[in-house]
Amino acid sequence: MIKHILIAIIIFSTALNTFAQKWTDAEYQRANTAANVSYLSNEEKNIVMYMNLARIDGEKFYYTLLADYISDYNAKVRKYRNYNDLKIAKNNPYYLSLLSHLSGIKNLPMFYPEDKLSIVSRNHAIDLNRNNLDTHESSNGDKFSKRISKYYPNRTMSENIDFGNANGLDIVCHLLLDCGVPSLGHRFTILDQKNKLNIVGISIQRHPSYSWCAVIDYVAKPK
Repeated sequence: MIKHILIAIIIFSTALNTFAQKWTDAEYQRANTAANVSYLSNEEKNIVMYMNLARIDGEKFYYTLLADYISDYNAKVRKYRNYNDLKIAKNNPYYLSLLSHLSGIKNLPMFYPEDKLSIVSRNHAIDLNRNNLDTHESSNGDKFSKRISKYYPNRTMSENIDFGNANGLDIVCHLLLDCGVPSLGHRFTILDQKNKLNIVGISIQRHPSYSWCAVIDYVAKPK
């Protein structure tokens, strides 16, 4: 009898946890700030939405959307001989540290897309494609701050660049994990609270070496 009660409690607890980790329509609507813009592709809009979902509820993002991404990614790389090196394991330090950072994230302000900033992002992504570059510097040597400051002077800014992905969820999860980047700069930009980054420019373009590149520029509210 006691055994049956314990089993029932475990099943009930698991069901509650699964239910608690589901995203609501209201959360998706709140996160989808790029839904009605005409200058972004669907996957570019998805980048904005997934970054915002991570900012709405970091822990839920970790156990749902990030878990889906890791499962799909590991399935894709299983065919390679060095699968054990490529896979994202449960003991991966970047995977583990991401939980500690996402657990404290709840209802942060949303990112909103802007057409002018997206032109800046698109121009740099096209430049990376045309000249086979993988850097924040333009082919003429301009740093990202110079490119952005031309349109947004005296503002705090940042830039994330992802290579090898064209899918919005893949791009956001790859940047949040930030594997191999000790500073975790991409992660902290997406989860920014200190600098009050609030508008974003986005562009996904082809790339000769990595197939795809995605440039995401961020600008803060005026001081």
